[in-house]
Parts: sequence; C-alpha cells; structure tokens
Amino acid sequence: MSAVSRRNSILPVPIKNIERELICPICKELFTHPLILPCQHSVCHKCVRELLLLNHEDSFDAGSECSLPGSPGPRSRVPSPSMERLDRLARSGSISSPGWRRGSVTPRITAFPCPGCQHDVDLGERGVSMLFRNFTLESIVERYRQAARAAVAIMCNMCKPPQQEATKSCMDCKASYCNECFKFHHPWGTPKAQHEYVGPTMNFRPKVLMCPEHEMEKVNMYCEVCRRPVCHLCKLGGSHANHKVTTMSSAYKILKEKLSKAIHYLISKEDQVKTQISHLEVLINETEENGQLAERRTNEHFERLLEILQERKFEMLRSIEQSRTGRLDQLRGQVDEYQGMLENSGLVGYAQEVLKETDQSCFVQTAKQLHTRIAKSTESLRTFHPVADPSFDEFVLDTSREETLLKELCFGGVPDPPIIDLSRSRVYNEGLVCWQLAEDTLATDYQVLEYRKLGVEKDEEEGSSHWCSTVPVYGPSTVVCDLEANSLYSFRVRSCRNSLYSPYSPEVTFHTPPAPVFGFLFNDKCGFSSERLTLSKLRDSVESVAGMAFLLAAERVQTGSYMGLDYIIGDTGISQGRHYWTFRVEPHSYLVKVGVASDSKLLEWIHNPRDSSSPRYDHDSGHDSGSEDTCYDLSQPFTLLTVGMGKVLIPKASISSATAGNDHGNRVLPMPQRIGVYLDYEAGRVYFYDANTMRCLYERQVDCTGTMYPAFGLMGSGKVHLEEFITAKRLSYM
Repeated sequence: MSAVSRRNSILPVPIKNIERELICPICKELFTHPLILPCQHSVCHKCVRELLLLNHEDSFDAGSECSLPGSPGPRSRVPSPSMERLDRLARSGSISSPGWRRGSVTPRITAFPCPGCQHDVDLGERGVSMLFRNFTLESIVERYRQAARAAVAIMCNMCKPPQQEATKSCMDCKASYCNECFKFHHPWGTPKAQHEYVGPTMNFRPKVLMCPEHEMEKVNMYCEVCRRPVCHLCKLGGSHANHKVTTMSSAYKILKEKLSKAIHYLISKEDQVKTQISHLEVLINETEENGQLAERRTNEHFERLLEILQERKFEMLRSIEQSRTGRLDQLRGQVDEYQGMLENSGLVGYAQEVLKETDQSCFVQTAKQLHTRIAKSTESLRTFHPVADPSFDEFVLDTSREETLLKELCFGGVPDPPIIDLSRSRVYNEGLVCWQLAEDTLATDYQVLEYRKLGVEKDEEEGSSHWCSTVPVYGPSTVVCDLEANSLYSFRVRSCRNSLYSPYSPEVTFHTPPAPVFGFLFNDKCGFSSERLTLSKLRDSVESVAGMAFLLAAERVQTGSYMGLDYIIGDTGISQGRHYWTFRVEPHSYLVKVGVASDSKLLEWIHNPRDSSSPRYDHDSGHDSGSEDTCYDLSQPFTLLTVGMGKVLIPKASISSATAGNDHGNRVLPMPQRIGVYLDYEAGRVYFYDANTMRCLYERQVDCTGTMYPAFGLMGSGKVHLEEFITAKRLSYM
C-alpha cells in the first residue's frame, strides 16, 4: 500500500496491542480513575492520594464529580525508582507541607516529583481536587479490560438473583440493566426515558466536564500556557487571567489536526520504523555477544593476575623457608660448639683426657692442635655474637602500591563524553568553544570538536551539511575559524583515550552575528575623563564613579535636575564595511548610552560639553522626554540606545503608531546579559541585538559620512565590559 493510501485509511489498532500505554507508572497496573498532572502525565487517583499521604475520607472531586464510587481495593505494588525517590523525599521532609489538614496529625503534602518525567508537581492548597480526570484514557482502559475479559459478561445491577446479563448501561443513572429492568426503570413518557444509554460498560463518565476550581462552571476554554481546559471565571479573575486562552472548539480542532498529522506521519514512516527496529535488534544481539566476550576477557585477565600472584607467592615462601632452614642450622651448630665448652663434655672433657698423657712426644703432638681450638673457643666466649639473625625484616612485603593499583583497576576503554560550556563559549565569524571534561579518574589523550552549518528545513530533514572536525585538542577549549555570518551552527565534542572515542556530547547551537567581529579597546586619551571614569589596566572595561567633581558641579544647580554624560569611545574607527561587537553592562548600572558616533559629533560632545538643569536640552540626552523623537526621522551622525537599571529603552520612533499611545511597557525590555551592535557602514544602518539569542532589539538609519567609532556614555554608577573575544586581537599586539 502506498504512503498516500495508507495515510487516507488508518487501520484500527487491536486494543490488546496498546497495553504498555495503559500502565500507571507508579503501581505498574492498568490505570484506575487516572488523573492528569500539570505536566500532562497521568497517574491513578489512588496512587496520587498515597503520594500525598491524605486520609481515605478525603472527598474526590476531579473534574465534574464530587465523589468517586467505589475506589478499588488494595493492590499489589511493584517498587519503582519514582516511589523510592518519593519515600526518600517524604522521610527527609523535602516534600513541601504548606499546612495541616483539620482533624489530622498528618501534614497535607501538595508537592511531589512526577513519576513519568521527574518534574516537580505542586498541586497547591486544593490538592487532588484541582486535577482533571482523564476520561479519554479511562474509556480506553475500560475497552481494553472488556477485550481482555470478553468471556466475562457485565451483569444487571437491578435484577434479583439470579442476575441477568446486562444489555445497556445508563450514563445518567450510572448503572447497567438487562432489557426488562431497563424498560421498567425507564418507562416511556417519563424524564428517565430521555436518559443517554450505551452498551454494557463499567466506565460512567460525566456528560459535561466541570471546572475543578469553580465547581458550578463548565469548562469552555483552553489555556495555551498551562495546557489545560478552563472556565470563563478562571480567565476573568482566576489564576489564568493573564494567560492566552482559546475556545474549546478551536483547541479541539487544532489539537485533533496535529494529532492526526502526527499519526499519519508515523504511519507513512512505518517501513523506516521497521528498518530501525531491525537495526536495534541487531544491536541487541551484538550487545549480548560483546558483553559475553567482555566477561570472558575480564575473567581471563583476573585469572592471569591470580596465576601471577600464586607464582610469586610460591617463590617468596620458598625463599623464606630456605633462609629459615639455613639460619637454624647455623644457630644449632653454634649451640653445639658452646656445649663443648662445658665441663666433662665436648672439648673440655677431651682436653682433660689429653692432660693425662705422660709421654711428652705424644702429648706435644696432640696438645698443639687442641690448644688452638681452646684458644679460639675462649676468644668467641669473650666476643659472643650469634652466627645468624633471627629477624626476617628483609622478607617484609610492602604491597601498598599494588593494593592502590588494584583498587583503581578499571576498564581503560571508552571515556565519558565532555559537556560544552555555554557560559564560556562565544561564536562570531570565529568561535571559541569551551567544554568541561568528564570527572573520571583516567585522563583522556585529546578531544575532537565537530561542527556543521544548519540549513533550511529541507536540508535539516536530509541531514543538513556534513560534520567538520578540528585537529586533536589537548585542552578544554579551541577556536573554530571561517564561520559564515548570520548562520546557525551546531557543535559537539568527544574525547579519545587509547584510540577509543567517547560518545558525542549533547549538540549545542550558536547563531553567528551578521558581520565579522570588530576588535577594539577603550580609548584613554580622546575626551576621557579620569575624574569620573575608571578604566581597567587592559582598557577592556570602564566604570563610572560619581566622585567629588560630580558633586561640586551639581552643587551649582539650584533648580531642576542635573544631567551630565561622560563619554568614552573605542580606540579604532570604522570607515567602511560591516562590523559587529558585543559587551556587557552591569545590571546595577544607573544609565548607560551605547551605540556609534561619527568623529565630528564626538568632537562636539567632548570639546563643547554642556551642563543643564533640564534633561530636555538635547535630543541625545538619554531621557525619555520625547524631544529626541522629533528628529529620529532625520539621518543623524550618531545613534545611542539607552540601557540602565536592568532595562533597555526602545525609542518611540521604532514603535508603531497603533501602540505608541500605550504605556511605556511596550518600549521597556529586560536588559540582555550581552548586547551586540552591528554597523553596516555602506548601508548607513546600525542594529542592536540580544547577543545570546541574536534577536534584533532595535535598528535605525545613521549618517556614516565620517569615521564612526563605538561610543559609550555613562552617568551615575555604571560599568561596561567589552567581550573577551573583542579585545583578544587588540591585546595580542600590546
């Protein structure tokens, strides 16, 4: 069947094939009265109650029903990681307990981790009552149960014994009837005759879904922020007052269309899924075989180590035995020698017998050699020294180093993947990509960074462009050159140890700016005010300090408000091309002007400063007086954007006339962590970006007739840092 025909005719899936989707992640059984958590996962009502440690007499009001008939009895529970985590949280008190339930000594716990996604779920003071019942899932579970017990009939609830098999179920009465009982309890001409009835079922769902927060209101809207049905009171003054909502019919149409498209897509990819399943089955077999092979090799390695230990043990014990035997023989010989020195025994006894010899010639012949022996024994007696050392210190074995090595014995194979550090990585036309190495005990040989340019949607479906690799990197960072401007790049990195590569790190994407990076430092000569501005030693950051000079100047002003901007520019000008630079403004800064200015305008600012008691004296004053807006249609030789107190002020000229009359909320944006400026000299246009997301905040025409410089104006407390990558090239030549 072709993909088109398959898309137009979806075959019904046998109900028995979807059992895995009908299992509660906590009790591991079929769902019983499932509730929808805020994270869109479903959990049995009984399981949620057990998680929240509520008493059994708590009322159940999920959706439109105030009570639930017949909660299921005790069920055998299968331990799961989620339940173990919940038990730990409950014992440690990590689960929030905002209050105590009246008449109970058990704290009312309203927060717990979702067993499906592990995200924290906080039900608030209303607890379980704020959750909707998942009636759709409940109906599917009921159909599955009926299919599983097709031979077991549903009996009539009204028949007297013996009960008859039910043929209908009344959704209004919430009971099942045989034909006779149904006619009896729903006679013609009575209101009960209008009741809605279906085939025999055990699942009685309400006709209308009611709001859990406003029990008497029907849900008729869908909150796109919270992704749940709401009523009109929730939108008017409830918790969804400021959320974007749509009609229930519109949400139904959109979600049903999305789900249908997703199902059609999966069906059209059935062959691909089967191919991938076959591939996974091959991988399973390879994993099993390779795991067994690794076990055999590991056993061989340890058996070899045991053999070596046994051999060394035998040799060392044999050496000890030989040394012990030799020493004992020597000491025993010395004992025998000293035994001979005793009277009437050994040498002394023999000498006494020799003295009895009367023949002089015979005596002299024997006595000379005997006297030598006795003299030697006498000398050894004076200088007694054992012939052998009883200590075996030389045989003490130090195995501390080997024990340490054995304890650290591990598989020196595939290393853990590194993680790219987004906080330290910067990508322009050149990219500085940093990563954190895996925290394992074995060092890696090197890392390899791979990157590719992400194209249009069609290219992404086809796999986009191929990956480019860097040379081996022996450190935690590297620089990638020749990146295309205004493009999206994906990066990943992996480690290598002993020719074995780790898995790839999670891919991260960076958007390159629309122009090459422009390198410069702050100029400490042209108009720099050392009294009110403090420049760092490397000239890569400047700070405004309200010192004595500022105080004395303000003292002269008796009325109005004092205004003065201290300007500082870059040490390099722009006379052609397209350039981009970034910087950071400290969040505590009171007022900072950032942008570009021509050399002629800078001379006017620096050499003809004006102090005024009113902020309206000049259209570039930095205040929202409105006077600067009158000349924004003209091309000026400067453009400065106001930043301060954690906000960015968008000029009125960039706001449409339809919204210009609204409050200033349309013009005030949160200050980005990093601000980017892009100047197109030939086009005479300057752009301001959120450098982290490359979202354009503001753009304007600028007169580029002269040399343009990066310009900054500070008033009060404030500090500006140039990006390290912006200053790196300049600092390398200093």
